[in-house]
Amino acid sequence: MLEKFFNLKAHKTDVKTEVVAGITTFMTMAYILAVNPLILGDAGMSVSGVFLATAISAGFATLVMALYAKYPFALAPGMGLNAFFAYTVVAKYGFTWQEALFIILVEGIIFILLSFFKVRELIFDSIPLALKNAVSAGIGLFIALIGLANAGIVTNQGGTIIGMADITQPGPLLALIGVLLTGFLVAKKVKGAILIGIVATTLIGLPMGVTVIPEGFMPFSLPRDLGEVALKLQMPKNLLSTEVLLAIFTFLFVDMFDTVGTLAGIASKANMLDKDGRLPRVERALLSDAIGTTAGALLGTSTVTTFVESSAGVAEGGRTGLTALTTGLLFLVAVFFAPLFLLIPSQATAPALIIVGLFMISPIAKIDWEDFTVSVPAFLTIIMMPFGYSIAEGIVFGMISYTILKVLTGKHKDVSVLMYVISVLFMLRYILL
Repeated sequence: MLEKFFNLKAHKTDVKTEVVAGITTFMTMAYILAVNPLILGDAGMSVSGVFLATAISAGFATLVMALYAKYPFALAPGMGLNAFFAYTVVAKYGFTWQEALFIILVEGIIFILLSFFKVRELIFDSIPLALKNAVSAGIGLFIALIGLANAGIVTNQGGTIIGMADITQPGPLLALIGVLLTGFLVAKKVKGAILIGIVATTLIGLPMGVTVIPEGFMPFSLPRDLGEVALKLQMPKNLLSTEVLLAIFTFLFVDMFDTVGTLAGIASKANMLDKDGRLPRVERALLSDAIGTTAGALLGTSTVTTFVESSAGVAEGGRTGLTALTTGLLFLVAVFFAPLFLLIPSQATAPALIIVGLFMISPIAKIDWEDFTVSVPAFLTIIMMPFGYSIAEGIVFGMISYTILKVLTGKHKDVSVLMYVISVLFMLRYILL
């Protein structure tokens, strides 16, 4: 039944591969269950309530992606967007968290409308194939940097923008052991290498004191406190104020181009794009993302978006919605087994992100580096993702520079009308904001 519904044979995969891929994606994303409640807790929200909202919204949105779009992409409340929610919309602009959730709901509804009218699909298709390959490589560097930072291997302390931490400390040392272990498993072509690496690194962390089992630990816990954040939205008093409109625009912009970039990058790596660089059923993937954002706001969490960590499951061979189905179900199961999943330290998931970064960078070979109207924008796309710490910013720099260089070199016909429009809007964003 599963084989037929997800058409596994056509994608040259099987149930075991898809399930292992789904578990791997979940393991690399599980940190969001611990991090998101802490960040939104700073906005005055119930930490336990946000935990449940995070798990349920991630599970629901990922299941929509699995069953409707049938792609191996997982969704959850996005990092960066949750920080903007807590530290800018609430702390800086002065909105209550209930009003901030209403703003998220408005964003989600706008996204659904844009998806119905295929605006997001047109934007996805307008990105040149060379930039889509660059997006994949940029995401590879970006998630590798996230892994290195989560492991404590790199730091911004010590008088430099970024530098090496003391790797002899237990945390960084465990992560490096995990990288070598996972690399060995990958080199030996062991099925489920990344997942095995996460579990093994977690166990190795026990005698090193990095993986900590709390006193009185119980792996099972009953869900509670969702009512403290769900359906608590409140409309801001002045819905058309500059602060409200700016918050909606920022959420829209970052979520849209993070999602578009993630889909383009992972699809490029997994050879899901057709000969014209288009992703079949992309409108379904984008609508799934929009539905996730709307559901997340109602449940009580910040913007739900497609996670770049989905690339971990794709690297394990995940090619269909069965991968996402597995991940989505695990998020729902996590509601009852939160203590067990939260035992996994960031140093154990970091090796997975670093190794997946290696996998994601390979499409860089498809870029024509001799054509500088292509290679310069591609290079800017790649480097601005890790250095700007944003997938969206990488796309912005790539698309603007692509348009300008094509025009200046007399190759303006290579640029679509929509690319011109988007590039102008991107430039106005920097000028006006």
